[in-house]
Amino acid sequence: MTGCSVQSIRFYEKERLLTAPKRSDGNYRLYDKSNLEQLAFIKRCRNLDITLAEIKLLLDLKRLPEIQCEAVNFLLDKHIVQIGFRMSELEKLKASLIKLRSKCSRDQIVENCGILQDLSGK
Repeated sequence: MTGCSVQSIRFYEKERLLTAPKRSDGNYRLYDKSNLEQLAFIKRCRNLDITLAEIKLLLDLKRLPEIQCEAVNFLLDKHIVQIGFRMSELEKLKASLIKLRSKCSRDQIVENCGILQDLSGK
């Protein structure tokens, strides 16, 4: 129903992100609406590349509805800065790969491939 794999659900339960579901007489997990809502929350967070530690903090904060949103905002602001840093690093990586790609033309044989020579330190 949530699109999460069985392994992910069990992992989230083990990591205490997901409240342990009730069990049947045959010891099968019985997920209720609350568990589905928790899984949907976790999945939306993961889709935003929010770490498990950050999700734990958000879940803890969610259980305190009367407090100010300052901690939630701080967490998201920090995450946005981290994403910006990663984007910068990925741009540098892209530039390096483009430079490396320019070292070999299509009509070369592998023996003379500038990319492989550069990667080999030649």
